Amino acid sequence: MEKNTEIHLRISDHDKDMIKAKMDSAGVKNLSAYIKKMAIDGYIIVLDLSDIKEVVRLMRINSNNLNQYAKKANENGSIYQHDIQQLKEQQEEIWIAVKGVLARLAAIQ
Repeated sequence: MEKNTEIHLRISDHDKDMIKAKMDSAGVKNLSAYIKKMAIDGYIIVLDLSDIKEVVRLMRINSNNLNQYAKKANENGSIYQHDIQQLKEQQEEIWIAVKGVLARLAAIQ
């Protein structure tokens, strides 16, 4: 789409500083893109994905442990009750983390 229209806007230094601060917090570097996005959509959502990364980390650990226990069961024909209990505890930890993430996502307005 051809960009052939200009919009000129005068703002105070204070407003410019506030816009720059919001751009920085959103991780946006291009002022024109930021202003266009805000004018058209009205908002930009920046998600903190650290909780999701933690859930993925916990799932990876649990998956690795499960694979090790399956390998041990195939070799020996059995696994220890302690190993099963550890998997259950790790699964519960993952589930608690997922519930927390879902609650925070549901709270986004």
